[in-house]
Amino acid sequence: MKKRKLGKSGLEVSALGLGCMGLNYAYSGTLNKQEAISLIKAAVERGVTLFDTAEMYGPFTNEELLGEALAPYRKQVVIATKFGIRMQDGKQVQDSRPEGIRKSLEGSLKRLNTDHIDLYYQHRVDPAVPIEDVAGTIKGLIKEGKIRHWGLSEAGVKTIRRAHAVQPLAAVQSEYSLWWRRPEEELLPTLEELGIGLVPFSPLGKGFLTGKFNKDSKFGSADFRSIVPRFTSAALEANQGLVDLLGKFAGQKNATKAQIALAWLLAQKPWIVPIPGTTKLDRLEENIGAAGVTLTSKDLIDIHSALEKIKIVGDRYSEELEKRTGL
Repeated sequence: MKKRKLGKSGLEVSALGLGCMGLNYAYSGTLNKQEAISLIKAAVERGVTLFDTAEMYGPFTNEELLGEALAPYRKQVVIATKFGIRMQDGKQVQDSRPEGIRKSLEGSLKRLNTDHIDLYYQHRVDPAVPIEDVAGTIKGLIKEGKIRHWGLSEAGVKTIRRAHAVQPLAAVQSEYSLWWRRPEEELLPTLEELGIGLVPFSPLGKGFLTGKFNKDSKFGSADFRSIVPRFTSAALEANQGLVDLLGKFAGQKNATKAQIALAWLLAQKPWIVPIPGTTKLDRLEENIGAAGVTLTSKDLIDIHSALEKIKIVGDRYSEELEKRTGL
């Protein structure tokens, strides 16, 4: 597996990481504990070094999975987890108070069976806590050796600049894919200027870009996609043109749709490290194979030209969830 550095931080990871949320949380088809551990170990054996989780996934059980699975490989992997969202009265609430961060960190260290977190993200910006206070707390924890690097998830560029001024950010995690290109407007130029890496989650559009769904696809109430506007029957049908485009290039490159979608992301910037998730070994191997797919300058121009003619239908989040992003 090829390696990449996240901006100017010096943090080197595999060109593709593994998003672990879906192993036992948020989607249908989750795995039992031993199945999930086996998949994580298979990823390590195939060269993946970046593993992404969060306190909120489960809650807590996703971190526990990684802690057990990665224990034999701890020195050769990079663990990323997140703080700032907790459950209260059955609902998710944001909490990035300094005392809350320290409490979350201690819990994550214990569950992950480690003495430090390689990359610690604020899961969502907390409007009640100045980002300078968050960054200052993190700065102290880095000095204590409990955190190596830190980042923000789904933050706006003004917040990124304020946070980076107090304690330099290694990475920003945001959704970015052929299905969601808004980061190109402000986020990517800002990260390039500041020397911060980008870790795109949902790089395959929550599975849509693989071609596995159509207008007749159904999602159970336990599946996050059941509340995503882009996964309504009408939106899935309207956006089929994007999947067809991927199929065209996949045929030309002897690759799969997923591999073209991931190779396109990798070709955008050398400091971009996507973290596709999966519960299947064959999909894991397929995703990893994207690192070996080369898109030429002409390919990228042709894809861009084709994208200009495709109108994406449907919001990526419900209104309530979208309010929590881009602050």
